[in-house]
Amino acid sequence: MAEEKQQVEVKKDLSGAVEAAVAKSVYGAKKFGGKKPAGGRFEKKDDGDQRILDIARVTRVMKGGKRMSFRACVALGDRNGSIGIGLGKGADVTIAVNKAVNQAKKKMFKVITVNDTLPHSIECKVGAAKILFKPAKKGRGVIAGGVVRIILELAGVKNATSKILGTNNKINNARCVMEALRSMKTPEPKQNKDKKEVVAEAEKPKAVKAEKK
Repeated sequence: MAEEKQQVEVKKDLSGAVEAAVAKSVYGAKKFGGKKPAGGRFEKKDDGDQRILDIARVTRVMKGGKRMSFRACVALGDRNGSIGIGLGKGADVTIAVNKAVNQAKKKMFKVITVNDTLPHSIECKVGAAKILFKPAKKGRGVIAGGVVRIILELAGVKNATSKILGTNNKINNARCVMEALRSMKTPEPKQNKDKKEVVAEAEKPKAVKAEKK
């Protein structure tokens, strides 16, 4: 009976250690379910929303046999124009996700948007992935599927239309989306174009009068 009690106590200690580790990585607290700080909430560093795009189990052939690991692709964004994706590998899913999140933080960039939509239509091709993007009117929402919808929502694009024309590989499509968002250009204001046209029209009669003289 004494040995069984000791085994139960050891299991409780292990479970408590696991909960503490998870709580520390997620909430920044020492103990899971412990006392809350003065503000009433656990302290958490909020760098933005993160979504897991793909998780796969991969194997590597070694001299002694096969070594298994996990690969995770994560998208990180603040829903206000900043977006980044990362790819990480690890012996555990949590390790792979943490590596992917750290990589995504380093590769974040600002997306150009106009009235919560894309500034212009674009067709991007990266490897076998090919995606078409078009701006949409206010209220249409994000018409997209797969990882394209997740990335656009995390980037803060509320109205857009897209179509996947190439492969269905999630990682390749994610890279294609990021390349398309990077290549977006700021639209020129209409007033500048009108002024150029007015100046050009004003200079034409002067040239004609000079030739007559």
